[in-house]
Amino acid sequence: MQVTETKSEGLSREFKVALPANEIEEKISHRLKELARTAQMPGFRPGKVPVSVLRKKYGPSVLGEVLERAVNDSSQQALAEKGLRPAMQPQIEITSFEDGGDLEYTIGVELLPEIKPVDFSKIKLERLIPKTDDAAMEKTLADIAAAQGDSAAIKDDRETKTGDVLVIDFLGQVGGEEFAGGKAEGYELTLGSGTFIPGFEEQLIGVKVGDKIEVKVKFPDSYGAAELSGKDAVFDVTVNELKETVPSAIDDELAKKVGMENLEALKKSIREEQESKFNEMSRMILKRALLDELSAAHDFEIPEKLLDREFDTIWKQFEEQRKKDKDAGQGSEEKTDDEHKKDFREIAERRVRLGLLLSEVGRANNVQISQEDVNSQLMAEARRHPGREKEVMEHYKNNPEAMEELSAPLYEEKVVNFILEQASITEKTATKDELIKTMEDEAAGKPKAKAKAGGKSKAKGKAAAEKKAAKKDK
Repeated sequence: MQVTETKSEGLSREFKVALPANEIEEKISHRLKELARTAQMPGFRPGKVPVSVLRKKYGPSVLGEVLERAVNDSSQQALAEKGLRPAMQPQIEITSFEDGGDLEYTIGVELLPEIKPVDFSKIKLERLIPKTDDAAMEKTLADIAAAQGDSAAIKDDRETKTGDVLVIDFLGQVGGEEFAGGKAEGYELTLGSGTFIPGFEEQLIGVKVGDKIEVKVKFPDSYGAAELSGKDAVFDVTVNELKETVPSAIDDELAKKVGMENLEALKKSIREEQESKFNEMSRMILKRALLDELSAAHDFEIPEKLLDREFDTIWKQFEEQRKKDKDAGQGSEEKTDDEHKKDFREIAERRVRLGLLLSEVGRANNVQISQEDVNSQLMAEARRHPGREKEVMEHYKNNPEAMEELSAPLYEEKVVNFILEQASITEKTATKDELIKTMEDEAAGKPKAKAKAGGKSKAKGKAAAEKKAAKKDK
C-alpha cells in the first residue's frame, strides 16, 4: 500500500492511496476459497465446487465485497500509521480501478484538534446551597387544597373574574353551521384555565349571571380537527351560574385525598420533592458556570464539518419551534434569519468546542460509565413510554447509535464531576427565589464576570437564543 499526503490545511487532510493489483487479487482468491468450503451447486459435492466456477458465478459480487473491505481496512490502517484521529467518518472516493488493475482512491478527513486543558484547580466556582423554604411549602399546600376544593355558588351580583367557575350553555358555529363538539349545556368552565380555544375565556371576564354573549374566536392552525383548523367561529354563550372554588382544609383529610397517610407525611413528601428540585437547579447553575469558565479558557480550532452538523441541528430545531409558535399565534420575529444564524453559529461553536474538550478530558483520564449506569438510564427511558417498555428496550439494544445517544449525557456528567472535584468551589446558601433568579439571568444572557481560568469567552449573551433553539446545558 502506498499513501501520499496531498493536502494539509489546519485540521483538514487529504491522502491518495494505491493498492497494487496483486494484493486485490490475493484478497479475491482468499474470499472465493472461503465460499468454496460451504458452496453448493448442481453437479458438485457440497464444499467441492472449484474456485474457477465460483469466480464465474460470484466474481462481480465478491469483487465489490473485497473492494469495500480493502478500502475500509486500508484507510483505517493509513490513518492509524500516521497517528491521526478523525473527527468524523472520512470521505473516500475511488479514483481509479479496472478489473485486474491497481486500486486508487482518495481519503478526505478532518482531524480532532490537539487540546491542552487548563489546570482545573484554578477554576473558581460558587455552589448555591438551597435553604429550607417554608413559604414554598405553604404555597404548595395551598395549591393542593385549592385543587381538592369544592365549587360553591356566589350569591353576590358581581362581574366574573379570572379564577371563577362559570356554568354555561354554548352553541358554536363555523360559517353559520354547527360542528361536532361545539354544543354543551351546564358546562363548568374555570376562567383562566386555558381549556378552551385561545380568546374564548377572556371574553367571559366581566360578565354577569344571566348574560347572553356572542364570543368570536379563531381555531388555531394546529387544531386537532383538520376541518376546523384556522377557521373563524362564533359561539352563543349563556351564563347560568357563577361559582368559586372553596379550598379544602389543610389537614389529615386533605393528605388522605392525595394518597398520604396524614398531613405530616404530605409535608415530608413535599419537602423531599422541593429539595430534589432545588438541588437539581443548584447543580444546573453550577454546571453552567463551569461550562462558561471552560469555554472562556479554551480557544482551539474545531473541525468545520462538526460545526456545520451542530449548526444544522440547532437551525432545524429552531425552525420547527418557530412553526409551532406561528401555528399557535405566538412569537414574533425580532431578528432576521441572518441574525439568528449568526447567533446559532456561535452557539454551535461553543457546543462543539466544549464537547471536544470534555471528550478529551474523559479520554485522557480514563473516565468510564458503568453498565449499571447505562441500564438505569435505559430503564428510566422505557418508563417514559408506558405500555411500550419492551419495544423501547429492544430499540436501544438493536440500535448502537441510539444507545450511544442515551449514554452520552451520562458520560458528560461523569466528566463534569471529574472536573468539579478538582475545581475550587465555595458554597453560599440561597433561597428558592434566588435560585430561580440566577437561572433566569442565565437564560436572559446577562453578562458574567471575566473567567478566572483565563482567556476570553466566545459565547456570550446567546443563552436566550440557545434556549429557544434547543435545551442543552452547553
